[in-house]
Amino acid sequence: MKVQVDAQRCQGHTLCAMIAPNSFELSDIDGHSAPVDEDVPAEYQEQVREAAHSCPERAITIL
Repeated sequence: MKVQVDAQRCQGHTLCAMIAPNSFELSDIDGHSAPVDEDVPAEYQEQVREAAHSCPERAITIL
């Protein structure tokens, strides 16, 4: 499983980082999210799915 964050859509709500802290990191500059690694380890996949579902901007794409 792979994950991407659309930087144009992300508004820095931080929900993804709260739900899946091992998979998303927040920018110190603007608070926008980025994946720690595009390839999601099996043990974090459920958290990443929940984060994608919870994103109000729908900025997270799971591949």
